[in-house]
Amino acid sequence: MEYKVIGKRIKCYDGMAHVTGETRYVDDIYVPGTLVVKALRSPVHKGKLQSIDVSEAEKMPGVAGVITNEDVPNPFQDQPVLAVNIRYKGEPIAAVAAVDEETALAALAKIKVKIEEQVPVFDPIEAMKPDAPKVRPEGNFYMFGKYPFRKVVFGDVEAGFKEADHIIEGEYFHPMHEQVPMETWVCLAVPEPDGRLTVYTQSQGIHLSLGWLESVLHAEPGSPKTAKWADRTRRRGITGFSDIKLIGGFCGGAFGGKMDVQADHLPCILALKTGRPCKWRWTREEENLYSTRRGPWIIKIKDGVKKDGRIVARQIKAIRDAGAYTSFNAYAVDKYSFLATGPYFIPNVYVEAYCVFTNKVYHHAMRGFGITHSAFSTEVQMNKIAAELGIDPWEIRFINAYHNGDRSPTRRVLDSVYLIETMRELARKAGVTLPDKLMKMTSAERGQAQ
Repeated sequence: MEYKVIGKRIKCYDGMAHVTGETRYVDDIYVPGTLVVKALRSPVHKGKLQSIDVSEAEKMPGVAGVITNEDVPNPFQDQPVLAVNIRYKGEPIAAVAAVDEETALAALAKIKVKIEEQVPVFDPIEAMKPDAPKVRPEGNFYMFGKYPFRKVVFGDVEAGFKEADHIIEGEYFHPMHEQVPMETWVCLAVPEPDGRLTVYTQSQGIHLSLGWLESVLHAEPGSPKTAKWADRTRRRGITGFSDIKLIGGFCGGAFGGKMDVQADHLPCILALKTGRPCKWRWTREEENLYSTRRGPWIIKIKDGVKKDGRIVARQIKAIRDAGAYTSFNAYAVDKYSFLATGPYFIPNVYVEAYCVFTNKVYHHAMRGFGITHSAFSTEVQMNKIAAELGIDPWEIRFINAYHNGDRSPTRRVLDSVYLIETMRELARKAGVTLPDKLMKMTSAERGQAQ
């Protein structure tokens, strides 16, 4: 069989358009009459919005609409679209739509706010203390059922430590990273004649964004606060998923950081209010300061190891700094917990992984979401074990590698395992000569000929 693509040199289908500047990004889309959206961001890390007066901004020539929390009754996941209880510096508390950027910025300057500043907490270790300032009314931990951590238990870790000849511990810190995309956040929302919305988005997950936008824009009549919003959405025709058309464009860099609805909701709300197209383009300063980024981790590993290098017990305590809101942080903790031991068979495992809230911009994804941190800490720990036992780092990995038929800490029976074969090929490509005992090993089930 001759394949059309596999094994062939194929040109990148969009490469030429990128290098010649012909690629059309969201910010390149022009609709006549589009208004410029700007957000008023909190100047404090934590506080209570006591009052907000937008009357002077609304009177300005060229200002088509101003919105506050009163205009948006529905939250976005577990966070407000526009905040009253401020949880991080830069959190949007109002937004305007105007004929141009200069007018929009001038309108923001006329909005009068009174904020009761409160004591923030930035260090997740401090946030975990019982007397720490509360980031959220319910506390500073995301609850995984009845536990303030994701727990994974496999075997008996204390029995494993008693069996071990060495106890080797390590503590690892993985810092925050900003994705620094070339294209900053931008969204264009266009109200259509039939009352629906067309939304040009750079979202990496349009199916997710659609659900979140629908929850923000759709309101049922009932409470006094939602009555005005429900009436507006009914008049504009926003009653469900079919009334929002999301068009995904080329994404000018994201690396996992453009999965949330950070720029889509405000243009949509202002488009509904004004009846005109609205575009929100973040500045580079806003992108660097207020966009989500890869969250930091603190990881402590305690290993019980036999003289021959076999790891017989591993205990892990991992802490993810979530920032102010949940977003995908709990999911990242799940992924970390389930893969915390790396590609190595350890018969006794105990994992406690915490998702801790702090008064920072809420954290999100970047390549390898949750798994990068596991791989980093696990592989540095493997090198530490090899150094303390005087065993070659390659050998320590061959000794502990998964085999077919092994069970992971989540009790999944593994098949199609080729870790030993892969490491052997990597050694060859790296010019490393492995000893015969490692060259003879395979990933076959334990007990079979190696």
